[in-house]
Amino acid sequence: MNGGPSGFHNAPVTKAFVITSALFTVFFGIQGRSSKLGLSYQDIFEKFRLWKLIMSTFAFSSTPELMFGLYLLYYFRVFERQIGSNKYSVFILFSGTVSLLLEVILLSLLKDTTANLLTSGPYGLIFASFIPFYLDIPVSTRFRVFGVNFSDKSFIYLAGVQLLLSSWKRSIFPGVCGIIAGSLYRLNVLGIRKAKFPEIVASFFSRISFPSFGNSPSPAPSRNIVGTITPNTARRAERSQPVPMASSVEPSEEAIATLVSMGFDRNAARQALVHARNDVNAATNILLEAQSH
Repeated sequence: MNGGPSGFHNAPVTKAFVITSALFTVFFGIQGRSSKLGLSYQDIFEKFRLWKLIMSTFAFSSTPELMFGLYLLYYFRVFERQIGSNKYSVFILFSGTVSLLLEVILLSLLKDTTANLLTSGPYGLIFASFIPFYLDIPVSTRFRVFGVNFSDKSFIYLAGVQLLLSSWKRSIFPGVCGIIAGSLYRLNVLGIRKAKFPEIVASFFSRISFPSFGNSPSPAPSRNIVGTITPNTARRAERSQPVPMASSVEPSEEAIATLVSMGFDRNAARQALVHARNDVNAATNILLEAQSH
């Protein structure tokens, strides 16, 4: 289970976030300050080191945490492909902000004078992503090892557990805050799942990370739906939504793989791409529109 086509194809926001997190971790690691980025009661309520609220959101405090964290961030790029870069940016902002707010509230309640009570890193985003991962991503492969049942999702869960327990309670608390943030997003608190950034902001990462995306600037679908779809559903989409004339060009395997990674049926994905002239965003809209009927 690899989250779709390799690389950051159709995931410019994820690419920017992964690069930023890696650079911040390396930068503070070279300075020997990585272990000091975690949040503590003194930092926020006594010394007012508010800059740590931002820095602790990006930089991991150790190399093992960086490795597992970047692996999970890279895998979860599937959600950006699923809901589009615009809405995924909102998801990042919401999960990070809510998780950070919960961590600050936790510090105020515990009033623990221990230095760096909470470890640093984008735990909010990572563990918020486990909510749609658990609810929306289907199991495609099951197997047994020494009599124990596993699925292709098991490796992602194991990586998450490793990251969650990497610093014991220092990492468990931020992880739990992230899970709560992801649950609130899932429950559509304040209508957050319908929120969007202005188009000029949404296209920023695409321009700096993937200039070749210029031919398809329209955002990906706004609905967080993953599931299988039959060819009959695709035919209903043709009647329910006007689409461009069918192209004689056979859809690329990469485009088909992108849609399949979102959970769509391969034949339905191919038909949608034919009618959308091999435009992945338009094809996804066709499939999701059909699924809503």
